[in-house]
Amino acid sequence: MAVLATGEQARSTRRPIVSNGVSAHLTTFIGSNRYLATGAPQRVPGPEEVYAMAFLVEQPAGSVVQAHFHEANQFQVVVAGGGRLGQHTLRPIAVHYSNAYSSYGPIEAGEEGLQYLTLRNGHDHGARYLPAAREELKGVRRRFREAVAELVPTGGPMPDAAMTEALLPEAADGLGAWRYRMPPGAALQGPDPATGDGQFWVVIGGSMQTPDSACLSALSCAFVGPEEESFAVTAREAGLEVVVVQFPRGRDHVPSAA
Repeated sequence: MAVLATGEQARSTRRPIVSNGVSAHLTTFIGSNRYLATGAPQRVPGPEEVYAMAFLVEQPAGSVVQAHFHEANQFQVVVAGGGRLGQHTLRPIAVHYSNAYSSYGPIEAGEEGLQYLTLRNGHDHGARYLPAAREELKGVRRRFREAVAELVPTGGPMPDAAMTEALLPEAADGLGAWRYRMPPGAALQGPDPATGDGQFWVVIGGSMQTPDSACLSALSCAFVGPEEESFAVTAREAGLEVVVVQFPRGRDHVPSAA
């Protein structure tokens, strides 16, 4: 069953954080992270396991997060503000993907600040900042991979007919990202999850209803595991704008079984 998280539910987890010397705010949607108090210690999933993590980062105006890497494959979806990631301009809707142990950055927030959802399909202990963490990359099984979607504008009236845009055209291993814009009442069946290693659905505008009658409005998200059936939703009264990102099959950073 898909894991659902509404913006309203997540709001209570919003808390100030300091990372890489930058004071920011983090709101947890799905999974655990080092900033979320979870009570009793929990089992840490292995690197080969599918484990959904989703949280919103609010980076203040003018701040800079230095280049870093993570232990898990990751998408970032910019939902507000603007700035730059390396040589790439960021504003809604920008989509960035990086493989585990693939360094990226720096992330620079513009004059309006920068807000982005961080989405992972595996557990991660937190950013490893460069150059201090460079030694940690030695001997790690990894393949550098980064993908950045062309910017697409958001907002405005919903279309009279359903529209689909490939933000990151689907690769041979399933990596991809799509934007769907739907009029009220339109039905949408997403890509087959078996073609990738998990999907996140991020509601950008309007709202959608799931088969079990859950309603997800703007800045809500859902995770669909690779073993699930294709996720099917219906646009509600205000229509729907949703971004779907899919992780590639296989995990380059996990050693093959002997």
